[in-house]
Formats: sequence, C-alpha cells, structure tokens
Amino acid sequence: MNPLTAEWIEKAENDFATAVREMRVRKRPNYDAVCFHSQQCVEKYLKAILQENGIAFGKTHNLVILYSFFRGSL
Repeated sequence: MNPLTAEWIEKAENDFATAVREMRVRKRPNYDAVCFHSQQCVEKYLKAILQENGIAFGKTHNLVILYSFFRGSL
C-alpha cells in the first residue's frame, strides 16, 4: 500500500472513531460533530482509494467531485 494511502486511511478511521464516540455519549451528544466527522471520514476514504489507484484529485472537499473521479477509472 502506498504510504499516502495509509495516511488517508488512518485519518478516515480517526474521524469514524470520533463520530462513533460522540454518538455513544448519553448526555447531550453533539450530532453536528457526528455529521462533520462522518463527512470527513467518507472524504478521506475516497481520497485513499483515488490515491492508491494513481488518480489525481486535486484539492477539494466536495464528495460529489471526488466521487466523479471514479467513473470509468477503476
């Protein structure tokens, strides 16, 4: 695995863990944080897949744009 891919995966898994941890809070869970970290997790996993397949994706946080790179590429 490409080292940059591994970095993206580690970051995605950290965001996922944060979202899950916040959802399990019994008193006043911060659902905005759950949504934010869930979006970040998906973004970073998409970037990991693109990175591993040698697909340049530039600097974007837009999930639709990132997903569009998959069409016909994998």
